[in-house]
Amino acid sequence: MRLRADRGMPEAVIRQATVDDAESISVILREAFDRFKNDYTADAFDIVRPAVPEIVRRFDEGPQWIAEIDGNPAGTVSVLPEPEWLYIRSMAVLPAAQGHGVGGHLLNAVEEYATGEGFEKLFLYTTHFSQSAIRLYEKHGFYWVRDTPADEWFGTPGLAMEKKLPHVRD
Repeated sequence: MRLRADRGMPEAVIRQATVDDAESISVILREAFDRFKNDYTADAFDIVRPAVPEIVRRFDEGPQWIAEIDGNPAGTVSVLPEPEWLYIRSMAVLPAAQGHGVGGHLLNAVEEYATGEGFEKLFLYTTHFSQSAIRLYEKHGFYWVRDTPADEWFGTPGLAMEKKLPHVRD
């Protein structure tokens, strides 16, 4: 999927990732979340920045996508199918590419996949200190479901958000 990024950024290409992209995905997650190191507990910080073996393992759980700009990795997202919804996790865009539509394009790819697979709801967790992420999710139709206490997610409180998808009939 080729998309024009916002505000003059070069064209973004969104594609399903392969195991060969695991190193790039790990780098994106690390660079995107490094600025929040002091906001997370040590355990939570490790979880949001998984190493390559964990990313490889996740390919067995559900698809992952990568965004490229000029052939260079710029963003990523992965999903985990669950009985009640499609769970979005590990959404990140490199700092230099943030604010240019890459995250929105990744969310659109996830929604297209979810609709095609018959999911009726998307679900995610985020943190209160990730204000730009919250604004992105809200812009794309997600809404607050509940606050999550620190003991629910490795000592870091946050919030749960979801988006109901239109039911498509054949």
